[in-house]
Amino acid sequence: MKTGRRARAAALAAAVVLLGVVGCDAAAVDETRGCQEQRQADEAKVLVGRWEWPEELPLIGDYAEIHWQGRALGDPCSRLSGPTDWEYQGVIVLRPEDARTMAEQFDFVPFASIDPAELTHSHTPTDVRPDLVAFLPANPQWLHSQTYNETQPSPRRRVAFLDLEHHTLLFMLNDT
Repeated sequence: MKTGRRARAAALAAAVVLLGVVGCDAAAVDETRGCQEQRQADEAKVLVGRWEWPEELPLIGDYAEIHWQGRALGDPCSRLSGPTDWEYQGVIVLRPEDARTMAEQFDFVPFASIDPAELTHSHTPTDVRPDLVAFLPANPQWLHSQTYNETQPSPRRRVAFLDLEHHTLLFMLNDT
């Protein structure tokens, strides 16, 4: 009889432990789902605050306006440890004098005249995120500078396009 009670007690204890584990897994799933939903909402926002990392975009000066977005390239909601790489895109309306200085100092040339095979990246102005398209100038005349893209000290890969007539800089930054 003692053996039967012990077996039932052991089975009950195992069931309690199993329910606890299942409960923890359900809580973790809910937490991850909540994180994913929040991440998607945050990534959908078009931000207008000052760019927090001016060293990543040399000579942007005291610009008139900015619209930008950040997106995680990995899963920041993962329960596994490790860094998540990020990608940023934005449209900046520069002061006319800053746009001219940038174009002259970094030898921006018409993007249409560049052989895409010669570029160290595969981005074009058509890669802009849909939520940012409304902030681009109508009929832009994009200029490009590999020198500007490679200027240090940015820790991120930079690709930029400049429309001198509209004083607009389209930028794409990537951690990888």
